[in-house]
Amino acid sequence: MASLSNVYLSPKSQYPSSFSSAISPCKSVCLVSPKTASDFQLKGVSMNLDLFVIRGNHHGRAWKCGVQLVPIMAVQKSEPLKIMIAGAPASGKGTQCELITKKYGLVHIAAGDLLRAEVAQGTANGKKAKEYMEKGMLVPDEIVVTMVKERLLQQDAQEKGWLLDGYPRSLSQATALENLQIRPDLFILLDVPDEILVERVIGRRLDPVTGKIYHLKYSPPETQEIANRLTQRFDDTEEKVKLRLKTHHQNVEAVLSIYEEVIIKVKGDLPKETVFADIDAALSVVLESKAKPISAAMATSVTQ
Repeated sequence: MASLSNVYLSPKSQYPSSFSSAISPCKSVCLVSPKTASDFQLKGVSMNLDLFVIRGNHHGRAWKCGVQLVPIMAVQKSEPLKIMIAGAPASGKGTQCELITKKYGLVHIAAGDLLRAEVAQGTANGKKAKEYMEKGMLVPDEIVVTMVKERLLQQDAQEKGWLLDGYPRSLSQATALENLQIRPDLFILLDVPDEILVERVIGRRLDPVTGKIYHLKYSPPETQEIANRLTQRFDDTEEKVKLRLKTHHQNVEAVLSIYEEVIIKVKGDLPKETVFADIDAALSVVLESKAKPISAAMATSVTQ
């Protein structure tokens, strides 16, 4: 049995003494019934547990009278999730990022937010980026890629896993990440028909007082007073959103060629709960595949 240093659950006084030698390197274990073993394994993986043990009836007797230790499975603490997500303007990407990070505890990283934060903090990368921004020029890929790489290497992202939002956006950016051996376990693409995206965008309105986003059709303001003060972004017009969508599609097609083996397309024009259910199912499969058994099976019968 491999020595596991971060083991969870019941104190050793709750399992038979004849089993102690097998798990002596571990601080504690959890005993679960075969009926719930599969559910526990999935839950254990998502909770980053290190060890669980299946127990059940001994010759048909209730476990209170006797316990049979059936194959003992130590599960390595799985590597944290590494996820990328992409979607066109108004695809619902922001909502899904919130739901993903809430359930899986991933560090949410958006390149645009990261760039603005580094500029505001006056970091070395931020100063370099600011020089280009002040000249009205695009910040070179190598600067943004360096920012992203350094953020992904920080302790919280390494321990909790990360969700890279809306990046990479071009083939050159994706290639740069590949060269740095930064590759996702899953690339999520929210797929929404253009006509729906256009409708979502041109109906969006901002309350300048509260910062809340409304939609004239799908999420109208609560009062006429709020409605009277709503504003529209200058580029939330049909003509401009169609140009943005054209650019988005061109960029995505190029990026997908890099990640075709790990991509999942999710219909984004469904209710947000349904969209997240599809994403959640895909992430659960990835988590399960990342948990690798490390111990051989062992069977012993004992009496409590």
